[in-house]
Amino acid sequence: MFPFRILSLVALLWLAFTVPSRADAPTAPKVVASVKPVHSLAAALMQGVGQPKLLVDGTASPHSFSLKPSDAGALSQADIVFWMGPTLEPFLVKPLASLARGAHIVTLIEAPGLRPLALRSAGAWADGESHQDGHPHLVPAAVGGAADNQIDGHAWLDPANAKAMARAMADALIQRDPADAARYRDNLAALLRSLDALDAEIGAILAPVSAKPFVVFHDAFHYLEARYRLDGVGAITLNPEVRPGAARLSQLRARIQASGATCVFAEPQFETALIGALIDGTQAKRGVLDPEGALLPAGPDLYATLMRANAHALAGCLGG
Repeated sequence: MFPFRILSLVALLWLAFTVPSRADAPTAPKVVASVKPVHSLAAALMQGVGQPKLLVDGTASPHSFSLKPSDAGALSQADIVFWMGPTLEPFLVKPLASLARGAHIVTLIEAPGLRPLALRSAGAWADGESHQDGHPHLVPAAVGGAADNQIDGHAWLDPANAKAMARAMADALIQRDPADAARYRDNLAALLRSLDALDAEIGAILAPVSAKPFVVFHDAFHYLEARYRLDGVGAITLNPEVRPGAARLSQLRARIQASGATCVFAEPQFETALIGALIDGTQAKRGVLDPEGALLPAGPDLYATLMRANAHALAGCLGG
């Protein structure tokens, strides 16, 4: 009896470690996603099939990220890599060419139907650059070649762009893993419905404060402003890793006072002392916006949580 129990236990352990679960199907492609919002959309599409690997986790910034050995290993084994593009994620340009040569690289800023916007300058933006008339600050940018370096990579902050990204991601997953095509299509349909509902929800939250001017820490919210006709009037810096000079801060202080900006928004992973100095003696308050979900747990729910958090942060500060 005793040896039989031992053999039974060994058999159960063998099954536990050798039989794949449906959560990680044997056909599941090895998927790598660059940043949390991209990973969130990929995770939603892959539910019931597998889990994507996230590169830029925690409060790390894609502007200055360095790959860990485990990240390099994941890229070298990847079937699919989802990233936004070289402007947002310059750290990935060389590794994609050298490590991920066997992977299908999906540059999401080039997704069909996505509306890219050009980078703006740092500092105060001109009066004619308001989004309240429904026009973007700069005309949509052409994608391809050297022009990629002039494109704002935070395109997911417009849910319409997130839908275009999701469609491109689903196409890549189906091409690589046709055995699970039905699951990907079902997940895509559910994700698109949720993005439509989220878009309407955020529009209702932000409509009462769309005419209220504000300043952001770095120009990561162009798409959010354009989608919901918000009145961003300036950014402290283009690159959050580069501290602005005294002349730019003086220009922004003047812009805050002249425009009546009621809020200056920091980001959770970057220095905020600068914002305290900037708003001192003005009517503006300090708020926090997060373009990438620095403090949120990665996963399929991150995207909606991030968008709602930013909408409520804007409404709370601008409407207070």
